[in-house]
Amino acid sequence: MTAGETRRGRSTDRRERRAAHRAHADYTGGVYGSMLAASVVIGAGTLGSFPRAELVLLLLLTSLVFWIAHVHAELFGARLARRTPDRRVILRVCREEWPIVKAAVPPAAAIAVSPVLGLDVQATLWLALSVAVTGQVGWSVAAAHRAGAPLRLMAATATVNVLLGLAIVVVKIAVTH
Repeated sequence: MTAGETRRGRSTDRRERRAAHRAHADYTGGVYGSMLAASVVIGAGTLGSFPRAELVLLLLLTSLVFWIAHVHAELFGARLARRTPDRRVILRVCREEWPIVKAAVPPAAAIAVSPVLGLDVQATLWLALSVAVTGQVGWSVAAAHRAGAPLRLMAATATVNVLLGLAIVVVKIAVTH
């Protein structure tokens, strides 16, 4: 094998590893978790006044429950039919689904800092909802970017997620008025 063939082989190996890494990078949980957080904010907003700490806990605990559900579904829904998952597989699936929980943190933080900003309950809910929708758009664009999508596809995914976010806002307006 010549030096050129060796370099081309290594270059091909690197490209294949990068492509596999991009394909493996899944931000679905982040988009889903952001939509879940927005839904929790809307649901809590229909209940009237609430302690902020309670809503922060509700957001984080709901995301943890959905994370567990997704891990369970992935491990036992698909994998158990083939073979019992080992510790390595379980930890990998837990990491892959963790963006569901990560997506709830920014809206929860927005709620936690809202008293410092002097926001009342309704303004706090709007802030948390805005942060969740922004996260939803951000996760989807990050996924498209990481996958090597062209700019027009990144713009398309951002547009779709803005429209989904607006649909959530419409639901909030319809439910609270």
